[in-house]
Amino acid sequence: MSDINKIKKISSLLRYYIIKSTTEAGSGHPTSSLSSVELMSVLFFGGFFRYKIDKPDYHNNDRLIFSKGHAAPLLYSLWTVAGAIKEEELMTLRKFMSRLEGHPTHRFPYAEAATGSLGQGLSIGLGMALCAKYIDELPFRTFVLLGDSEMSEGSQWEAIQIARHYRLDNLIGIIDVNGLGQRGQTLFGKNINEYRKRISSFGWKTIPVNGHDIDEIENAYKEALVPEDKPVMIIADTVKGKGISIFEGQENWHGKPLSEEEAEKALNELRDIGTEIKAKISLPDNTEPAYKKIFSERIEIADKPISTRKAYGIGLVNAFLKFPSMVVLDAEVSNSTFSSIFKDKIPSRFFEMYIAEQNMAGVALGLSLRNKIPFMSSFAAFLTRAFDQIRMSRHSDSNIKIAGSHAGVSIGEDGVSQMGLEDIALFRTVPDSVVLYPSDGISAIRLVEKAAEHYGNVYIRTTRTDTPIIYPPSEEFEIGGSKVLKKNNKDVATIITAGITLHEALKAYEELAKEDIFIRIIDLYSIKPIDKKAINEAAIETKFIFTIEDHYPEGGLGEAVISALEQPCKFKIIAVKKLPVSGKPSELLEYEGISKDSIVKAVKEMLMAG
Repeated sequence: MSDINKIKKISSLLRYYIIKSTTEAGSGHPTSSLSSVELMSVLFFGGFFRYKIDKPDYHNNDRLIFSKGHAAPLLYSLWTVAGAIKEEELMTLRKFMSRLEGHPTHRFPYAEAATGSLGQGLSIGLGMALCAKYIDELPFRTFVLLGDSEMSEGSQWEAIQIARHYRLDNLIGIIDVNGLGQRGQTLFGKNINEYRKRISSFGWKTIPVNGHDIDEIENAYKEALVPEDKPVMIIADTVKGKGISIFEGQENWHGKPLSEEEAEKALNELRDIGTEIKAKISLPDNTEPAYKKIFSERIEIADKPISTRKAYGIGLVNAFLKFPSMVVLDAEVSNSTFSSIFKDKIPSRFFEMYIAEQNMAGVALGLSLRNKIPFMSSFAAFLTRAFDQIRMSRHSDSNIKIAGSHAGVSIGEDGVSQMGLEDIALFRTVPDSVVLYPSDGISAIRLVEKAAEHYGNVYIRTTRTDTPIIYPPSEEFEIGGSKVLKKNNKDVATIITAGITLHEALKAYEELAKEDIFIRIIDLYSIKPIDKKAINEAAIETKFIFTIEDHYPEGGLGEAVISALEQPCKFKIIAVKKLPVSGKPSELLEYEGISKDSIVKAVKEMLMAG
């Protein structure tokens, strides 16, 4: 049996598995899976893909990401043919608690990342390729299967630009151009020259191919794996539903499985089905990752006002001394987020992502999945663009640290477009996430180190304005903790706050104390997880809690505190409730009612009301 005949037999078996599993499930995307069969069977079993199936985490395995995650039945069928899973498990596709979910997640160990929200896989692959070429210096290749519909996503073109910028000749994309999307023809239909023209213009090597011709596909992979200092895109002309006459090339079959009767007829069309076939995948090289000792010195800060965004940059350098697997990304604002401090000290571990936040989040995930600790930073307001990537990353068991600077109205004159006022709410919704909001330079530096130490997604909110140092250099901070800064047995209320408004609360404390009015002040630097004990003690002992925040009330610090309360008390959220305008920071804090004077007024009104 020739190699081509073997690939044909494997392709028939893959089609058999796709039809059987989706019909058994009663749902799924058989047509989208069938169009990519030859592309993937040649890659897997034609000697191009190298992988130790008994060690999915092996550092030199080639990586394959199904960006078109709805083709999951094909992904699972490939690993069935490879002998990694049994046919019995394949038939649990989409069943409750099966590892084989409707779109791939990390519960299936051979899925590199959770995909299915289209337009994300190429960025993830870019992060892996970046890691292989510039950090670990390993020869593994990263392959990304893309759908033609998702090529309308802007994140794809963000990735295409950056991949060429970094000359990632170890990144190979494969576009399945079957011309049909969910509801009909895609933007360019079957015109593969349109894809070639556009992608070539970005500096990629492009290889058009008949996506069902095994000879052509083999030659395309051979050409793609010849390094030319640029990434490669194979653009495949395919047929949706290929091999099954009932829906081959037909519209209105997207996401629709065959009935048992239809499936029986379809399977009779397939030839040379041999369920006993178990094909081998080539083994990878045994190259070890490069290890380069990078020298830097710890940076100490003086006891004078400093912004937490600048302290974040210092914290990156200091944390790297303990965690040398850190990598820092920024979206062309490093001189504002102050990740530039890290860039200047440790340039080989800094990668500029330019103004492309969605791609930056995907790259961060790719780096995380190759056992790096990525820190990515931008203005908090702009991170909202990347929220889909961030929320999906959790389902890939991600370990990403995200810093959002220029939080709140306190940034001043730049105006509302630059003000992060929704970020706490967004990041609180990510399962198992950590949300940190340092208030001074010492806490910012310490919390960067804690973020690096913690496994999982961490969001760090930083502010633009210089603020006084509150804590001594020896102060320790724990994720899930808080600090009681002012406490008196005469306390009439508790102020719970963080960041810029903590300093307003401390000023209010001094003014109220002159009138013999005492308030407890808690620095809630860890908003998630939250310090329930300190909050509930305050509720018992002071009976009244104010929360102050430079954030919209919905989903912010105040609602986080409410969710932690287990004791009855009077409660008031003081937050940004007016549409912001440009102005000086002090003017805006006053305008929004979150300034020192506003806090003093609120406490006195509370006392007058009894």
